Amino acid sequence: MTSGVLFGGPTPEHDISILTGLQALRELAQLGLDVQGIYWTKTGSFHAVASDVEASSFVDGIPRGSSDLTLRVGNDGGFFAPGSKLGKDRRLDLDAVVLCTHGGPGEDGTLQAVLDLAGVNYSGPSVAGAALGMDKWAFGAVAAAAGLPTLPRALLEPSTTSLPFEGPYILKPRFGGSSIGIDVVRDFATARARLTTNSHLATGCVVEPFRADLTDVQVALRTYPGLNVSSIEKPLRRSESAEILDYRDKYVGGEGMVSAPRELPAQLAPGQRELVERSARTIAEVAAVRGVARLDFLWSASELYVNEINTIPGSLSKYLFVDPPVSFATLLTDLIAEAIERPAHRYSVAGADGLVLRSAGSIAAKLA
Repeated sequence: MTSGVLFGGPTPEHDISILTGLQALRELAQLGLDVQGIYWTKTGSFHAVASDVEASSFVDGIPRGSSDLTLRVGNDGGFFAPGSKLGKDRRLDLDAVVLCTHGGPGEDGTLQAVLDLAGVNYSGPSVAGAALGMDKWAFGAVAAAAGLPTLPRALLEPSTTSLPFEGPYILKPRFGGSSIGIDVVRDFATARARLTTNSHLATGCVVEPFRADLTDVQVALRTYPGLNVSSIEKPLRRSESAEILDYRDKYVGGEGMVSAPRELPAQLAPGQRELVERSARTIAEVAAVRGVARLDFLWSASELYVNEINTIPGSLSKYLFVDPPVSFATLLTDLIAEAIERPAHRYSVAGADGLVLRSAGSIAAKLA
């Protein structure tokens, strides 16, 4: 069996995706498995890389020694390596691909849709699950409809004249991952001004009341071989004066999310751990979770709110599965097994039997 690990991509989280991908690639190689690294560049091209490549090799772009790949859709689709001058291109015989593509088209359903069309088995969310998870407005609505506690949310557009709650406000890119592009502002006028000065809000902005008394609590879940909820963590901010848990808190430390400071397990008020676990199981059902995902909450000693979901979390949340312990090797091999045994999607033409076409008559007549 041959597996691929796909990472990178045209996204602000490109560098973090590389770190997660290299961790997965190295772990699978050390298990003695046949594994192929697939690097997705910032400009959208794909390249085969060695399993022992280091993060520093990507600083200036494509690592030395890499070879070009193309991704083709269709019945005989997949990743292809160029042949010799007289030979045909060679299709990589991959049983499954582990996706380590954080943010952007790697986590919003775009890549998943292409892989479905190419007939490539992959780990993580389906097209629908990825799209829902990346849309903070839609995900919040689904969580609320499922009866889970959420803070009020509103869409902010240039035409918006008021918000249904008082400031201060926290502004979030509607279709962004991680903490990139988040702003905290004091009043509505400043919030509207941010729409033109914060490029991350250009495709949509979700607004919530900013609650300085709330902090972050996170839990991971995985769906194979059965639904498993991890230990609960409380990420710690590197600066006590920081208003939010930012990108630096999460990722700047050498190993992505693995090296970020945290309280694990989190010390919660009585009953809150059970609420977190119940919420995670509900989200797994209503948000079409597949693979490994991380669910983020906003917490105080007396309140708990569902915040957002990361459908391909940093380091694949390997650091959270400590009770009971799940090794990174098991996490990865289970992702591969799920990708093979439970494909994200297979298209069907059931019902396309030609009946409508036979009775359609003349197209020219319909245009008249």
